[in-house]
Parts: sequence; C-alpha cells; structure tokens
Amino acid sequence: MSNGGVRPNPLVADLDHIVSTSVDAWSALRGARLFVTGGTGFVGTWLMESFAWANRVLSLGATAVVLTRDPERFAAKAPHLASDSSISLLRGDVVDFDPPAGPFTHVVHAAAESSTQQNAADPFRMIETVVQGTRNVLEAARVWGVRSVVFTSSGAVYGAQPKELALVPEEYFGGPDQLASASAYAEAKRLAETLCATYGAQHGLPVSVARCFAFVGPYLPIDAHFAVGNFIRDGLAGGPIVVRGDGTPVRSYMYAADLTSWLWTILVRGEPGRAYNVGSENGLTMIELATAVAGAFKSGPEISIVGDPSVTSGGGGSRYVPSTRRAREELRLRETIATHEAIRRTVAWHRNGSNA
Repeated sequence: MSNGGVRPNPLVADLDHIVSTSVDAWSALRGARLFVTGGTGFVGTWLMESFAWANRVLSLGATAVVLTRDPERFAAKAPHLASDSSISLLRGDVVDFDPPAGPFTHVVHAAAESSTQQNAADPFRMIETVVQGTRNVLEAARVWGVRSVVFTSSGAVYGAQPKELALVPEEYFGGPDQLASASAYAEAKRLAETLCATYGAQHGLPVSVARCFAFVGPYLPIDAHFAVGNFIRDGLAGGPIVVRGDGTPVRSYMYAADLTSWLWTILVRGEPGRAYNVGSENGLTMIELATAVAGAFKSGPEISIVGDPSVTSGGGGSRYVPSTRRAREELRLRETIATHEAIRRTVAWHRNGSNA
C-alpha cells in the first residue's frame, strides 16, 4: 500500500500486514472515536502505529484520544504519531484522570504493562494502577456508552504453569501465590478482569479480555526484564549473549504485528465477558531463544550461561506458553510470523535505526 506521500516508515511492511490481516476490525472502526490508555508503551505504540496507518490508507475518518502521563516523552519517541492529526494526546494518569468529553465508540485499556522493577519496588502502586485504573476506565466507558472495550490482561493470571500442561488454555483456573508480594501484578490483573466481568453484568458494558503473553518486535525495550530484549541488546553490543540461570525455562514470543492484529480483532469481534489468550504456541528454552537471537547476527555472538541454576531468564515459572485455540477457532486468528523471522526483524530495526 502507498504511504500517501508521507515520510517513509520503516515498519511499512508490518503495518500493511496488520491492515490486511484485520480487515473486519478496520471496517468496524470507520468513523470511530477511540479512547486508548497505555498508548505510549510497547503494545500501545504498535496500536497507535497501526491505527494511524490504517486510518490513512483506508480513509477511515477515525480519531483517537490517548491518555499518557508524559506527552513530551512520547513525542520524542514517536514524533510522527504525536503529530498525526487523528491522534490527540491527553495528559493524565489512569489512576486519577479526568475523562474527556464523549462520545467515544471504543475503548482500548492497555495501561500498566508488566514491570518487574515496579512490581518489586512498589507493589502498592502496581495494584493501584491496574485495579483503580481499570475501574476508572470502565466507569468512563459506561458513561460514554461505547460499543466495545478490550482490556489487555496477562498470562500471569494463571500462575505457575504445571509441567504436564504444554499449553495453558483459558479454561485453566490456576493462579499466582496470593501471599507473595511478587504476585501483585498478577493478582491485580485478576481483580481487574473481575471488574470487567462485573461492569458487564451490572451495566451491560461489552468488555473482552486479551490475556497477553510474551512478545518481540520493534519498540520492545532492550534494557528491561524481557529476556529476548536483553539477548538482542547483548548481540548488538557484540556479545556474549548472557543467559542467566540454567537456560531450561520455556517461553514463547509472538511478533508485534501479529499481536496488534489480534488485539484490534478482539476489540471489535471478541465476545463480551470472554477472555482470549494472545501469544505464540511455539515454546523455546532460553538456550534455544539465545541461539535464535545469535543467529540473527552475522557475527554469531557467543552464548554464555551464567548464574544460579534456580534463576530463570524470563521470570516466573519454568514454562509460560499459551493455548490459542479459542482465538483461532472463534475469531479465526492466526500467528503468521515465525519466531526466528520475528527476531530477525527486531534486530534489523534496532541495528538500522529505530526512528520512523
């Protein structure tokens, strides 16, 4: 698709892919007015990239108001999005923001992404952000009378994945250790999901839940707690790629373009009151993941396994891989970009410059 004469975007192939794999979603969003929280994080930035792109190439006539604590930081990170005429940045915190005047047609609540550092340093703030923030957003959506809401929850709500369960389905009713402060994020997401269900039951608010697992792609931080991001950082520095622990924990990584297509589809076609796992079913050990990252570099950086074998490189339990059968069968969603290709594209984006 043509970019309409604007400055070339390095993500053009991915953005065209998102548009072509979520046609139903964009048709439903023609003329829509969206309210988006978390629009400046990893997931949110991809949502805004694809929204602005689809809005332009499909002439949707849609607009979005994005709640952000730091509009200036987002403008520095993605100036082409901050200056897009279809996107308005609203300064505020999801915990205590003043809802803008309606009407709005759709809400994407993607605030409070996983943060191991905040979860450990200030679990009270983590709980407040997820729980009170979700209630604030749901109440605003109720007043606006929106058509649909999608809440980005987390696979962390399942707790440790049993060893005998290769792929964790939505019907699995395990949970994190509620007496561990490290469970603040997971427990908060569980309660936020209950709030979504309660607003649906009490007020008829149509809310679908996207339980997000692990992802890779441009905009993913390479200096945080994400194992794949840290491996890419090590590779960009020339190596070695450091695997902390014994390298046996298993994770799976969906590419950001697939993630984004799935979220837009769940927003407009997801069944209210229903949760959908979002992620890849292709599990890799940390050693296999490090090997895949090393293979994306011509220099072939070395892999170094260091540290206490009881420490995992991805956080959480020994396995974290979803079943996506519900999304595949009910919403006809598919993972289309293989993990090795996803890693290659992410490395290329960081290596070749990340500014659109």
